[in-house]
Amino acid sequence: MKKFVMAAVGGTLAGVIATTQIAGPLLAQETEKNSNVYEQLDLFGDIFERIRAQYVEEVDTEELVEAAINGMLTSLDPHSSYLSPKDALKMRDQTRGEFGGLGIEVTQEEGFVKVVSPIDGTPASEAGIEAGDFITHVDGESLLGLTLDDAVELMRGPVGSEIEITVVREGETEPFDVSLVRDTIQLTAVRARTEGDAVVLRVTTFNEQTYPKLKEGLEEQVEAAGGIENVSGFVVDLRNNPGGLLNQAIAVSDAFLEEGEIVSTRGRDAADGDRTNATPGDLAEGKPIVVLINGGSASASEIVAGALQDHRRAIVVGTKSFGKGSVQTIMPLRGEGAMRLTTARYYTPSGRSIQALGVSPDIIVAQPPAQPADTEEEDATARPLRSEADLRGSLNNDSLTDDQVDQIMEDRAKAEKAASLREEDYQLAYAIDILKGLSALGPKK
Repeated sequence: MKKFVMAAVGGTLAGVIATTQIAGPLLAQETEKNSNVYEQLDLFGDIFERIRAQYVEEVDTEELVEAAINGMLTSLDPHSSYLSPKDALKMRDQTRGEFGGLGIEVTQEEGFVKVVSPIDGTPASEAGIEAGDFITHVDGESLLGLTLDDAVELMRGPVGSEIEITVVREGETEPFDVSLVRDTIQLTAVRARTEGDAVVLRVTTFNEQTYPKLKEGLEEQVEAAGGIENVSGFVVDLRNNPGGLLNQAIAVSDAFLEEGEIVSTRGRDAADGDRTNATPGDLAEGKPIVVLINGGSASASEIVAGALQDHRRAIVVGTKSFGKGSVQTIMPLRGEGAMRLTTARYYTPSGRSIQALGVSPDIIVAQPPAQPADTEEEDATARPLRSEADLRGSLNNDSLTDDQVDQIMEDRAKAEKAASLREEDYQLAYAIDILKGLSALGPKK
């Protein structure tokens, strides 16, 4: 028994010695790391004092501190930044759906300002600004070397004032200038309409209005059609939608899913991860869905497209999306300012990250460039083809009643109207054709 006690004590002593040997170096490393941090902070303080005392001109210390904070945040990634009290107020206005500006969502790529997407019905959209454009100058002043917030600030101004931006576009040999007039941007989060038998839900942004407006618009169109049985399906148009609120992306996805995961987020620590699942209830009542995306579909748009695609609830059509798969958290700071910090990546239900890769459509359909005006005139004046019915003395069709003939002519008129949509919006017309085909196959057994 004594030997056993001695062995146990010996084992305990060995454990203490081993723990001390391991913990000692770790503690020393942690102490050294903290010491280095304090040294760097002392260095920052020295530089700050020297600038304040010896710079060639007197500096505003508040602006200097804000610039230092913003520089620290923007060095992390393109989406982390400091929001001054004024910028934080503007951001809150934007999530409510109204703000002043040009109507473009921008990011920064290798020091250049890149358009993520123009917003429907805004000065930028009407002036022909496209997703993927680079803005190099504002009123002749170069944006190269400016932070994204500073570049955006240059583009802001009083409503009604004119601004000239210089644009570099892929496929164009030379930069070109575009004149715009600043306006109050009132975002219509969702516009609903019916094309043929298909309900088209154009979602332009994800703000506080998005899900309520989507639900309201969908129900109005279904009621106008005389019930869900008269609807062939739904097109959720997310093209040039730069994203917005995560909770609204989840709500829109949930609107069409009965169950299963919608999105998961993973931060630096595994414990910070989160998963969101759908709740029962499908606004589309099982009808087929086509989701339209392009290079201007980002962030929240990609969450919706990825969730519906992974659950095989929708066919995704268009071109590859933007590829912003990170989550930013707005953290209030003292003095009414805020910090936008990237805190997590998000993943679709299948576990794939969209970051930098984007969502790949099930069917790739590019929007063809607009035809020159003279070509359109030639097409309009082209002689129509003749058919049997145009021949003098041709026989009548004796197998159909007048009502059946009227129905055929009505269906033909709908088909011709749908075909004419291809000239205006080829991708949307393609999506509606897919719904028509799926509807003709009938419901799944």
